[in-house]
Amino acid sequence: MKIVGIYEYKDVMTMKRFIIPGMVLIIIVGALISMWGSNGAPEQQDEFPDFSSYQEYDKAVFAGGCFWRIESMFEGLEGVAEAASGYTGGDTENPTYKEVSSGKTGHYEAVEVFYDSDEISYSMLLDAYLQSINPTSGGGQFPDMGRQYAPAIFYASEEEKDLAEFALEKLELSERFEEPIAVKVLPLETFYYAEEYHQDYYSKKEADSECCASNSDGQQSNGVFSTIERKEDTMEKTWNSEFDKTERLKELTELEYGVTQNEATEPPFNNRYWNNREQGIYVDIVSGEPLFSSTDKYKSGTGWPSFTKPLEPGNIVEKIDTKLFGKRIEIRSRNADSHLGHVFTDGPEPTGLRYCMNSASLRFIPKDKLSDEGYGEYEHIFENK
Repeated sequence: MKIVGIYEYKDVMTMKRFIIPGMVLIIIVGALISMWGSNGAPEQQDEFPDFSSYQEYDKAVFAGGCFWRIESMFEGLEGVAEAASGYTGGDTENPTYKEVSSGKTGHYEAVEVFYDSDEISYSMLLDAYLQSINPTSGGGQFPDMGRQYAPAIFYASEEEKDLAEFALEKLELSERFEEPIAVKVLPLETFYYAEEYHQDYYSKKEADSECCASNSDGQQSNGVFSTIERKEDTMEKTWNSEFDKTERLKELTELEYGVTQNEATEPPFNNRYWNNREQGIYVDIVSGEPLFSSTDKYKSGTGWPSFTKPLEPGNIVEKIDTKLFGKRIEIRSRNADSHLGHVFTDGPEPTGLRYCMNSASLRFIPKDKLSDEGYGEYEHIFENK
């Protein structure tokens, strides 16, 4: 048996006097760090932004995965003044990023879009949003999964609700996806702005952010939609010709004026284009902006010219019409704001839509006169036809 000497014994006791308090100190410090980490983010993340200068704009709120990514997308659209990352849809007041990202608050990571409705419509924002997410992935988006990353459209009015539901119905009708559309349409409650550190984060830390990345060919990470396609084919203005609306209105017939300016409806089977079979495009009678093509025209049996889709979606504005027969989706031209007609979901393939237009709102340009009229860019549509 080993016998500990008196000096050795004193050394052991001295070591214990230092080790035990040191271990206690380490435990206390560790507990404090844990408490600090669970109660909030670093000081720079506790600073919240001020967006009061944008309150004069129209606002719309969307959720679709990491808010850094969809904030970036919206800020790239013409007519959007600002997009702010934040939280909504949950029960926790003034949540922090750490709390929301834990998935325990019920909040979504969302973006509030400040936009000029004269430049970009709510329907166009919906189109851009739906082309930026995977609408069949209800449990999250891309690498970010969980309730806080689920796709949702938050409406602040009945009109926004109706337009959002119609946009989802159109997407379902397109049969582009094998899985059902999983985007929710929810009432907007309180929107909490995320910490300053998260605003425009895609530009601050883009190289480090997996959810902000897109492939080099312009595709989003799920490969469903092309960012280039969205910007060029459905979002940008396609008609910049100047026109004097006041003078043009003076040139309209009584019927043309009544339809375009007062939402009148011309008689069926007794209008100039309902049975027109000639090839060419249809433009707004006031502004001349391109609207529809004969290649998308079909015999609907209604007595009005009907199309499965617009030639230029960017020149079409959708609004809720409650004047007759409950709620309908009114179609107006973007630049002239002419009433054109309505769109319904009883059309043929491939879209399942029926754009039922008034001939009095349109002017037809035959294919052999497109170049002379300044629409030569559309001649390729009718090649070999």
